[in-house]
Parts: sequence; structure tokens; C-alpha cells
Amino acid sequence: MTVKTPSKLEKILASGQLAVTSEVGPPRGSDPEVITRKAELIKNHVDAVNVTDNQTSMTRLCSLAACIRLKLMGLEPVLQMVTRDRNRIALQSDILGAASFDIANILCLSGDHQSFGDCARGQNVHDIDSLQLIQTVRLMRDEGKFLGGDPINRPPRMFVGAAENPFADPYEIRVPRLAKKIAAGVEFIQTQCIYNLDKFEDWIGKARDRGLTEQVYILAGLTPMKSVGMARYMKNRVPGMDVPDEIVKRLADTPKDRQAEEGLKICVESIQRLKELKGVAGFHLMAIEWEEKVPEIVERAGLYPRPDIKN
Repeated sequence: MTVKTPSKLEKILASGQLAVTSEVGPPRGSDPEVITRKAELIKNHVDAVNVTDNQTSMTRLCSLAACIRLKLMGLEPVLQMVTRDRNRIALQSDILGAASFDIANILCLSGDHQSFGDCARGQNVHDIDSLQLIQTVRLMRDEGKFLGGDPINRPPRMFVGAAENPFADPYEIRVPRLAKKIAAGVEFIQTQCIYNLDKFEDWIGKARDRGLTEQVYILAGLTPMKSVGMARYMKNRVPGMDVPDEIVKRLADTPKDRQAEEGLKICVESIQRLKELKGVAGFHLMAIEWEEKVPEIVERAGLYPRPDIKN
């Protein structure tokens, strides 16, 4: 059995302080400056940075290489890994690759269907699903074994996360699905974008009643709206997204040149409300191609300065 050294993110969560994570999307090319430029914008205001893994099934610079770039910059990356594109051999191999660079956090995901992206004829792999990926990382870390049973030389030491959508249908299975991920060994959760605060509070209340919030750290996901057009698109076109009519109306009633500021205001108000909610352990800010606003959001929401916890 291996001894795990806590990541910075895990240490902050374990200390009871609200953690803040954000994310960067790799480029559709090999220019590393796209990643490093985004990271420079947010590095002083977040505790860890997710790197997405071919999000929306569009071919991009791989998450592992981008995480290494962040690691070399002195940031703490969160490696996102989807089961869509790799079988269990490749998944375990990439986990070892990340561990060889001491990447200490992983987010286990299924991934968007390939029909959404630029290679619609590509084959979904899904040799294992996201729950089994969680179990795989825990087996490799805690028991130092591959899925085939052989021992691992220098097992990975990773803080294991997953995503959860409190709003997807059918709603009644959302809390039981969270319980399944906890049973599989997940240690932290980053949620889908939250706009319907009442429904999120209901979801986390049900999770709290089952004792689940005592077993996993839940980071509430927020994405600031840039415009009423973005709000309408997310409400009507993005599966699993719950954008209340009052959010759309609030942006629609705002002059066009002030809608971005109103979107930031809504995001900050949401954080301030959720900060007081028992069971919320932190926030995951997904400012899509708007990374320069992350520091402003963090500061206005009273989440700055960040804790000075050394790895």
C-alpha cells in the first residue's frame, strides 16, 4: 500500500477553507502559449486549474501535456480524463504518465459523445465508465496494483474527483448517483454550472440528509453569462442545463453594453449565497474563454486572498 501525499487542493479542503478551482481549455493546435497565457491570468486567484480533455469531442492539445505545462509554471493542475477515447490500458498508462510528473489531482469523466465534435465518425471507446475509472485510480493508488492485478512500481498519488450534474433528468436519481460515485471512491466533486439556486439547494440538502456531504467535498460550479444570447443558448440548447426564466429576463432587461457586467454580478451573487450553504466546500469557476474575469469574480465574492498552503 502506498502512502499518499495530499495535493494542495486536498489540503485546503481538509482545512475547512473554501477552495477555488478554475479551468482552461487547450488549443486546437500545439502552441503552448495559449495554455500558459490563460493560466497566468488566473494563477494567483485559484488553488488548482482543471485542464479539459477534448471538450465537446473537439480534437485539441491533450490534457496531460497541458497539465505538464501548468506544473512547470508552478501551478497545481487537475487532469481531466474521459473514458470516451481510451480503453483501460491507455487510461492506466496516462495515469502513470501524469504521476511521473507528480500531477496530484484527477477528474474522472465519461466525456461528450463524439457526434458533437469534429470527428463524428470516430468510435466511442467506453471500455470502462467514469465510475469504474474512479475505482481504477483508487486501486492504483491505494493498493498499488493495475486492473490486471500486477504490482505498480511507484503508484500514482492522486486526489480523485468527478463531475456531477444536479439538474439532469431524471432529477430523482441525482443524489443516488452521487452516492454511487462516493461508494466508488471519489473524494471531490465539481458540479455542472449552477443557475437555479433553489434546485441546487434542494439537491445538496437531500445529499446532506443522506450524510453524503460528510463523505465528499462538493465544489459548486459557476459560469458567468456574457449576454442574454448566451443565457438563451444555455437554457434552450445545452442538455442538462437549468437556466431560470428570471435570469434570462434580468439579462434581457439590461442594456446590451452592460449585459456582461450584469452576468458577472449574477455570478458573484450566486457565490455569496452558496458560501453560506452547508455542504458546499468550494467553487469551480468555468469562465469559458473569459479567464481574465476570474480574478475579479474571486475578489468581488470575498474569496481572495487564497490560503497560503504549501504542497
